[in-house]
Amino acid sequence: MEIPGAEVLPLDITDPRSVEAAARAASDVTLLINNAGISTGANLVRGDLDLLRQEMDTHFWGTLRMIRAFAPSLSGGAILNVLSALSWFAYDGAGGYGAAKAAEWNLTNGVRLELAAQKTLVTGLHLGAADTDMMARYDGPKAAPADVVAAALDGIEANRLEVLADEWSATVKASVASDPSEFYQFR
Repeated sequence: MEIPGAEVLPLDITDPRSVEAAARAASDVTLLINNAGISTGANLVRGDLDLLRQEMDTHFWGTLRMIRAFAPSLSGGAILNVLSALSWFAYDGAGGYGAAKAAEWNLTNGVRLELAAQKTLVTGLHLGAADTDMMARYDGPKAAPADVVAAALDGIEANRLEVLADEWSATVKASVASDPSEFYQFR
């Protein structure tokens, strides 16, 4: 979909020069949405370390790199970091993804504190599965991307620090303070 006045910029958030170039070209940005994602399927104990590094390079370091590059122009603006219900729990087959999203969640909280003085809203968006290419092989309920976007934008407009885009995210978030045995079924 073309949006009048919008310009598409090449960007690889794992490449510092690419991020710097995008920040220079879009120095008037008032809303930064960090939605880059990768899901390698690597687990932590036996997974390929290079794949685990890619997960962290994208979700944590890439997001931080984007925030650092765009923060100077975001005074009075907003940042939306697209996170995951996996920020709060582990799933066999997605250990690297979950660890990277947990790190990005805490990054979101830390950046929020650091950018408060310049009045930049930092919002974390959590969702379970959405009907996207990344979740094409997942056989379960999926949120419509348009619904997730609407929830995110409504949250930003309402100055919310966190948006739970679906029931699954709300359920998982509510379980965080509970004993892990109530959430994980090992037996």
